[in-house]
Amino acid sequence: MGLPAMNEVTQILYAKVQGNRHAAADLLPLLYDELRKLAAQQLARESAGQTLQPTALVHEAYVRLIGTEDARCWDNRGHFFGAAAEAMRRILIENARRKMRIKHGGEMVRVDLSDDISQMEDHPERLIELDTALTKLVGEDPTAAEVVKLHFFAGLPLEEVGTLLGMSRATTYRQWSYARSWLKCELERE
Repeated sequence: MGLPAMNEVTQILYAKVQGNRHAAADLLPLLYDELRKLAAQQLARESAGQTLQPTALVHEAYVRLIGTEDARCWDNRGHFFGAAAEAMRRILIENARRKMRIKHGGEMVRVDLSDDISQMEDHPERLIELDTALTKLVGEDPTAAEVVKLHFFAGLPLEEVGTLLGMSRATTYRQWSYARSWLKCELERE
């Protein structure tokens, strides 16, 4: 199934802003396959003990998106996927924090950051450290932070991240490289 026409998604988002209650129901079928694919990619990077399923991640993220005040301000497909990436990020962080609680056997253990940032998901404590560093990066460079959210947390290829953010391929890769380096330095500092 190919991507839905941008204007159709934008029209539905506009209808939602105008108060059409059925717009949210119309949006999910259009983007469900793509959201589920992104969730599956994201969860594939999780450790073997992951209990969250792609369908559950998509549904929880979608419920959060539709039920928020922010749902009124999506301008287009890219804006929606940015919000979806943020929702998935928050769900995964909450899940990692829940796993780390003492009652779940998750005592904090320091693990050094490897060169591959995606391997951080193998350890919930590292994922939480990444979230803290990413929050700081938002204050330093919001665009670089958005690239990380869309690529790392939503699992979008960098080329699509660039398209969604209106950046050239080279700029997108520079932003990703900068963000990785910045995050690595921040995590090593902690």
